[in-house]
Amino acid sequence: MNQKRTFGSILTILGILGIIVGALAFLQIGGLGLSKMNSFVPFVIGLIFFFAGINLVKTTGDRA
Repeated sequence: MNQKRTFGSILTILGILGIIVGALAFLQIGGLGLSKMNSFVPFVIGLIFFFAGINLVKTTGDRA
């Protein structure tokens, strides 16, 4: 497994966590203490990380 795929996997996992934190903050669950408008920041950053990681994993070719 090369470095680009590893970095893509890490970005994807961080994106999923950001989306979850943003959703929980929007629903005001878990005591995050963010307002509804401020909860969009981790959600959008999570979406960016998620799609960047998916794209990096998808476009990186395998070498045998």
